[in-house]
Amino acid sequence: MAVFKGKTVLVLGGSRGIGAAIVKRFVSDGAAVTFTYAGSREAAEQLALETGSTAVLTDSSDRDAVIARVRDSGPLDVLVVNAGIVIFGDALELDPDAVDRLFQINIHAPYHAAVEAARQMPEGGRIIVIGSVNGDRMPVPGMASYAVSKSALQGLARGLARDFGPRGITVNVVQPGPTDTDTNPADGPMKDMMHSFMAIKRHGRPEEVAGMIAWLAGPEAGFVTGALHTIDGAFGA
Repeated sequence: MAVFKGKTVLVLGGSRGIGAAIVKRFVSDGAAVTFTYAGSREAAEQLALETGSTAVLTDSSDRDAVIARVRDSGPLDVLVVNAGIVIFGDALELDPDAVDRLFQINIHAPYHAAVEAARQMPEGGRIIVIGSVNGDRMPVPGMASYAVSKSALQGLARGLARDFGPRGITVNVVQPGPTDTDTNPADGPMKDMMHSFMAIKRHGRPEEVAGMIAWLAGPEAGFVTGALHTIDGAFGA
């Protein structure tokens, strides 16, 4: 398939898990892909070697570095913001600096990246941000800051969709539920608890999330914008 032949894609946070699946999907569909990484240099270099994509070091907690990376990437057909972190703990006890860093990566970086990409993005471009079903539902204690950050992305998509809509640029959020990655493995200690909330009692696969993103970035989704796309086995139903 060559759905994205001649298209330029930047994935912020692409070295592992869902991000790596996104990189692989766009490359397999013909795109020229650049992705960023922060703490996973070996995984990033291996992925770049395997796929022919380009890996670049970028700290998503650094606003200016994110803006520069997007600006220096030139006119993008597709921007996918996947970089994100999670912290757990009693809200009364969490380090405020750790919470601020989470907001910088999970909220500030997607916003500034999307705005910067739109400056050069051609008409009909695509901006896709990876949120979480926890933006809709938080069934356990200790993750308030993460839930805040993922709910914020919903407003980001709705607002920027209106700002960029006159140019045919779409802005969407994809909200995965439990997905089999290094940080949330399908055989991890929390699987039974998570699956108990779900209609389809398994973790999702990164490739399934990447498939939804590819559709949103493709020609059939030109009228889909300002929307939330949940892929969670009914975790949040």
